[in-house]
Amino acid sequence: MAGRFRENDAMPLPDPRDQARRFTRVRLAHRTEVQEDYVELIAALIADRGEARVVDLAERFGVTTATVANTLNRLKRDGLVESRPYRSIFLTEDGTAMAAAARARHDMVVAFLLKLGVPQEAAESDAEGLEHHLSPETLDAMQRFGG
Repeated sequence: MAGRFRENDAMPLPDPRDQARRFTRVRLAHRTEVQEDYVELIAALIADRGEARVVDLAERFGVTTATVANTLNRLKRDGLVESRPYRSIFLTEDGTAMAAAARARHDMVVAFLLKLGVPQEAAESDAEGLEHHLSPETLDAMQRFGG
């Protein structure tokens, strides 16, 4: 049957150490994904509006202000943002560097997907997940391809 999985069609399992390295890389990407999304959006808001506020982040991420506050506390702990009560949110030097790297990856993935013929809206949406999980080797190959 076309499109159905058959047991004898299964790929052999990789070496356990290789498979563990792959899963470890994915877990690490998941850990930094939220950090990267937040610092990237904070940088974009500052560039566009001159400031980044909790309510703006909550609106754009589709989460509550309490969720944003909790995430910002973790970002402060990790040395990526600074804020003061009743003031805007600011990126530290490390946060600024992370935001720039995340934006560059995002833009490159979008450009690559557009080159494949993916519509703009789908490319932007898909890049939000892909940008955090692609290896440096894959990103380099996409760049060489013309992304």
